Amino acid sequence: MENDPPPEPKHLPDPTPTHPLQISTFRAYLVVRLCTIVSASGMRLIVAWQAYNVARETMSTAGAAAQLGLIGLIQFVALFLLTPLAGLVADRFKRTRIAKVTLSMLLAVAAVLAMASYEGWISLPLIFVLAAVLGAVRAFQAPAIGSLAPNIVPPLLLPRAIAFSSIIWQTGSIVGPAIAGYAYAVQPHWAYLVSALLFGLALIGLFVVGHVPQSPPQKDRHPIRQIVDGLNYVRTNRLVFGAITLDLFAVLLAGTTALLPVYARDILHVGSEGLGQLAAAPGIGAGLTALWFSFWPLKHNVGPKMMWAVVVFGLATMLFGATAFLPASNALWVALAAMAVWGSADMFSVFVRQSLIQIHTPDAMRGRVSSVSMLSISASNELGEAESGFLAALIGPVGAVIAGGAGAIVVTLAWLRLFPELRYARSFDPPEDLHEKRLEGGLQAS
Repeated sequence: MENDPPPEPKHLPDPTPTHPLQISTFRAYLVVRLCTIVSASGMRLIVAWQAYNVARETMSTAGAAAQLGLIGLIQFVALFLLTPLAGLVADRFKRTRIAKVTLSMLLAVAAVLAMASYEGWISLPLIFVLAAVLGAVRAFQAPAIGSLAPNIVPPLLLPRAIAFSSIIWQTGSIVGPAIAGYAYAVQPHWAYLVSALLFGLALIGLFVVGHVPQSPPQKDRHPIRQIVDGLNYVRTNRLVFGAITLDLFAVLLAGTTALLPVYARDILHVGSEGLGQLAAAPGIGAGLTALWFSFWPLKHNVGPKMMWAVVVFGLATMLFGATAFLPASNALWVALAAMAVWGSADMFSVFVRQSLIQIHTPDAMRGRVSSVSMLSISASNELGEAESGFLAALIGPVGAVIAGGAGAIVVTLAWLRLFPELRYARSFDPPEDLHEKRLEGGLQAS
């Protein structure tokens, strides 16, 4: 009708969100991360526990520890060979599509492990093969999923978004091992069934996330040239390079997770339930730290504080190693406290490092830079597990843990001199040219 009033305008979302949780796509992304981390961390713990127990049937403690090192080495080799390609793939193809494929493969691996545990044909050769598959899948999954958040939230909200993402990661690290440890105590295959279910939920969550815009690929440059560009960017940006390599060498030396099955079975004598508690303790400390940052983000002297966090990380590692000399009545509690501090210090360092790397990297290159960062994390985790396992076979698990913590402190002191850029990083403010480019790419609240 001619006199009808005009229709009410549809409610439009606030174009300038003030908090990342106001963005619905980011909320769905957090659910995907939670399900993925809970399932992956639980499955990784049970794989190590089963491998150590299978090995102990025919090997000494030193020989079984070496098998844990071999698992880490296998995963690292797969990651090392595929990571440069994976970063390019994350920049040239839809990152959400890559994440869906990798989650489907993780679900399949969990199903195979559940069947093998249920039927009783779990073995070291099978675990080694699936470890290689897991390493290959993670090479493609990490840069794809890790590069989504900066395209979901505006640049000014990115540090707080990283804090919330870290809370989810650490929550998963707490819940995953605990659930897996107790589920395994009931029936071994239950732990893998839980992982398979959660991988399926994460896959559904990616469909809820939907389309996430990203910078168009550089199709005018050869793919190999683009890989080299990403490596050169990391190498020439000394702030990014220093942050990545500090984490690489510190966690390579002071990572203790590979030896948790050894401590749980043969040093602290706490079984699979205690193993779950030990694996969850770092997540508790890290989760509390990330929660603090989500409400009170770090703003000043970020570089020096990151360096101090790595020193605390090394000291906590040494304390955990020394629990072997304590009375049995106190050893577990001290070990849990040390691992909680270990996780808190690691989270502090991770928060600063990831914020600096994401803010100082243009979006068109973020997949390749994330893949290099992922390679360093994998080297520090998987290769660190290999180093811990092999060193434990040579000098014993206690000596390996204590020496690793001391090594992380030495590395930090060396990086203070080698990379003064880290000392002088006072805030998360991006370079002006990057800030202008990234303002164009942030999503609006929806």
